[in-house]
Amino acid sequence: MSTKRKVFAGISTTVVSLALSATAFAQSGRDYVYVVGSSTVYPFATVVAERFGRGSEFKTPKIESTGSGGGLKLFCDGVGVDHPDVANSSRAIKQSEFDTCAKNGVTAIVEVKIGYDGIVIANALESISMALSRRDIFMALAKEVPGDSEGELIANPYETWADVNSALPAVKIEVLGPPPTSGTRDAFVELAMEGGCKTVPWIKVLKSSDKNQYKAICHTIREDGAFVEAGENDNLIVQKLQANPNAFGIFGFSFLDQNKEKVKGATVDGIAPTFDAIADGDYPVSRPLYFYVKKAHVDVIPGLRGYLREFTSERAWGEEGYLSDRGLIPMPDEERSAVATNVRELTPLSLGNQ
Repeated sequence: MSTKRKVFAGISTTVVSLALSATAFAQSGRDYVYVVGSSTVYPFATVVAERFGRGSEFKTPKIESTGSGGGLKLFCDGVGVDHPDVANSSRAIKQSEFDTCAKNGVTAIVEVKIGYDGIVIANALESISMALSRRDIFMALAKEVPGDSEGELIANPYETWADVNSALPAVKIEVLGPPPTSGTRDAFVELAMEGGCKTVPWIKVLKSSDKNQYKAICHTIREDGAFVEAGENDNLIVQKLQANPNAFGIFGFSFLDQNKEKVKGATVDGIAPTFDAIADGDYPVSRPLYFYVKKAHVDVIPGLRGYLREFTSERAWGEEGYLSDRGLIPMPDEERSAVATNVRELTPLSLGNQ
């Protein structure tokens, strides 16, 4: 492969694999926006893509659900028509991913925060209603839990929810959740698992004295069958919850909202997962949602700028927008305005090691 360099849109790329040109488009036939990433952001992106496709002269963007980690990996592989234009993510891009992007020539990335979502622990509508604390969640799902003496860790012995907390039902712990590549998994272990983990005083102290051990204890999910990796297909999780009334599933609030005739969410620390509770910041397991855009692809990939404009329009992500009807929790007016300005100006994200 040639290693000659050329400059495109202010970004140095290899001629063979990275340069965007009319010839490349002619050979690839790519005349549409290509989006990958988060299964949580997927339904929002799909609605925007469909609206954009119907209301413009451009083709409907192609949206693929690959998980946040998988999507960002594809996104960071390079610049050019063979690589995605946009990566949806239910967590912020990691420094390691940002560095990989830079190494592969993806050096101008626009971060677009689109709103908020809550992570729910849900079960079938006809099943028992659950009132969980973050401590309950940690004790039920951690690989290792505190033993009888301070500083002691033991393999998680709990088999039923009642073993964890006598106020909970004596039902076998069976939780269907996302894989490690999922942004929902990342946010769940950080917000729910760690939130419960640090209620143990001696573990909380580790955060300042031994951050690696602290994270290993708080973020590691058990592997003995109580937690089942169910992939990125939230529809499949809902089907399994309906088939097994004792099972619980982990997914975003928007999916709960779209399936409220089939499943219901547990309260967490006394707060139900509702639109208002997440918008107000009261629900403890909530997180922002994002997508990332290659600046080099804007105005080169047909329709990409228009897709960005549609997604960040008030009719889409505003308080009365159509994404709100799908379960997206809108950002405050001032925050939406600031993000929209960054998108219009294509302001690149800057992280520590850039």
